[in-house]
Amino acid sequence: MNNTDKIPQRLTERRLADAWAELQNHSEQGNPLEADAYRLAFADPEFLLRRETRGIRFQLEMLKPDLDQVEQGIESTVVVFGSARFQAPEDAKNSLYEAQLSGDANALALAQRQVRNARYYDQARLFARLVASDSMHRRPEERLFIATGGGPGIMEAANRGAHEMGALSVGLNIALPHEQSANPYVTPLLNFKFHYFALRKMHFMMRAKALVAFPGGFGTLDELFEVITLVQTRKAKPVPIVLYGSAYWKRLINIDAMVEEGVIAAEDLKLFEYVDEPEAAWAVIQRFYAL
Repeated sequence: MNNTDKIPQRLTERRLADAWAELQNHSEQGNPLEADAYRLAFADPEFLLRRETRGIRFQLEMLKPDLDQVEQGIESTVVVFGSARFQAPEDAKNSLYEAQLSGDANALALAQRQVRNARYYDQARLFARLVASDSMHRRPEERLFIATGGGPGIMEAANRGAHEMGALSVGLNIALPHEQSANPYVTPLLNFKFHYFALRKMHFMMRAKALVAFPGGFGTLDELFEVITLVQTRKAKPVPIVLYGSAYWKRLINIDAMVEEGVIAAEDLKLFEYVDEPEAAWAVIQRFYAL
């Protein structure tokens, strides 16, 4: 392609950028962004946020993360779910020390629980390191990348493990009323924020070659059972589904009772595996794909 061929594309990009820059400048000068019929449609927030344009927003939220991941060579991911509330061991120990000084019985009980659960943070971090270190030695099309919800806790631990190995990792964050900021270990170019849970979950599955669910709350359960249901109903290809922390999961959900009551089939128990060590979680994925 010669320089002449590039000129039209550059002109178009500049014109689009100028339209948005004009809108930004208008806002920065303290002028309210009121509805304006003359404003270009794509640079009109009031228009884009109307109920009637929800379908356009769906498309944009679908397209932007997809294009950016393609550009960064992210084709296959290992999705790690888990509680946003679990602290890193060093933070949990500091919290315990402060609680002991305070003499507050409730604060002490909470801090002791955080210390107990901090092992899951360490194990998620180690698991991500295993995935990243293996993928570094593979051809680009064979690499697996860590993907998380981009928040704190287990998500931070997994992104952190990949980051420590020098690997790219994905964060698919969500805008919540109690603002959840992205953790600092997500690769900046792969740090996405969603408004719609449905689109976010779709992005988790689009590239997922495995799911590892650490102990977590409602969000973890929602994401876990979404994946299990998709695989069970053959709406998605079979992937390794790993429940990390067998004691937690077996105490939380009596899957055997579901079989006994006939609401799932006995063979559905083969859709997932329980593990208790980072190496065991990685081994499940290795066996499935003969890595």
